[in-house]
Amino acid sequence: MSDNKRIVLAYSGGLDTSVAISYLKERTGKDVVAVSLDVGQGGESLETIKQRALACGAVESYVVDARDEFADEYCMMALKANALYEGVYPLVSAISRPLISKHLVRAAHQFGADTISHGCTGKGNDQVRFEVSIASIDPTLKAISPIRDLSLTRDVEIAFAKEHKLPITQTEKSPYSIDQNVWGRAIETGFLEDPWNAPTKDCYSYTDDPAFPPVEDEVTIEFKQGIPVKIDGRDVTPLQAIEEMNRRAGAQGIGRIDLIEDRLVGIKSRELYEAPGAIALITAHQELENCCLEREQHRIKRDIDKRWAELVYDAQWFSPAVRSLNAFIEETQKYVSGEIRMTLHGGRAVVTGRRSDSSLYDYKLATYDSGDTFDQKSSNGFIDIYGLPSRVAAARDVRFGNGIEVPENAVE
Repeated sequence: MSDNKRIVLAYSGGLDTSVAISYLKERTGKDVVAVSLDVGQGGESLETIKQRALACGAVESYVVDARDEFADEYCMMALKANALYEGVYPLVSAISRPLISKHLVRAAHQFGADTISHGCTGKGNDQVRFEVSIASIDPTLKAISPIRDLSLTRDVEIAFAKEHKLPITQTEKSPYSIDQNVWGRAIETGFLEDPWNAPTKDCYSYTDDPAFPPVEDEVTIEFKQGIPVKIDGRDVTPLQAIEEMNRRAGAQGIGRIDLIEDRLVGIKSRELYEAPGAIALITAHQELENCCLEREQHRIKRDIDKRWAELVYDAQWFSPAVRSLNAFIEETQKYVSGEIRMTLHGGRAVVTGRRSDSSLYDYKLATYDSGDTFDQKSSNGFIDIYGLPSRVAAARDVRFGNGIEVPENAVE
């Protein structure tokens, strides 16, 4: 088989990508290699998906259990960056696409393909994330989308599957478009496209109703250099930490998000998200940073975190800009070690305690009781120097008649 006679397809096992195997081969004349990753999305086993891909006409099926890789290298970087797009959304889909792209390129090299196909539409962010990521890793590879480029609509897919007797069981189509992994779950389309419509119970899967919570759940999370390593004293891997917090925070209805967001392609979109573990872990991590980061470093990092989330959302995971921000973020995590105690209840994750050997909180400086080591007399000189620019500017304003007017009867 020559190099230019194969296409690597990001394969989910559903109708769209199952039909795409035969459709791509028929339309392009190239054999198709199906690539499937487990990033904690649940559902069918990789072996079931592999056999379906082969039954639908794939010449090879490349499957990978990437859950630990995803948690270690992608979720933990997002955690260190406290990544919340537009201040609220943990980057559920945005951080999985670079990992999937990396394995798509690896499969293309392994199986002699010159083209990579994905199942994205022309309106979403993921088409950009896949194709920019692929080009960043190997710019010689071409990328196509059957739905976007070959007019592969759902009615065409169903007719094609019946005509070719593909082994796909048709079920009633969900009214939603859902993408999920261990870091969270994204829900859109259907009646949610009207932003006035409230979410219904069937929208949610990772979280229980926060209006009817079980008894409150107290949890202690220990971090080492920004990564959770223990929960309630038990050693955990990053994947185990996310899974346990998904379960415990999800039972309390934590991590439900309803957002009108700005998509990369320039439109606004109404999205629902569930990210119980991500929200709980980010809340704990942010509070530990409050203790352990020096003031100016912390101020800069909050700006960097916001920019990091925007860049990664915007398909820049492999960019020089993100690599440079990663270096800064990693440096800040050197002393972000310690324990955070939280209460999980009724949709909220509330920090109730924090302790760290590397904390910059000094009780003797902070206390107002006896034993206070802060020299309050020093504040006189500090205020004098700190306020000097303001006093000089105020004197100039008065000379030019622009001084601040004091209202009559301002002081009674």
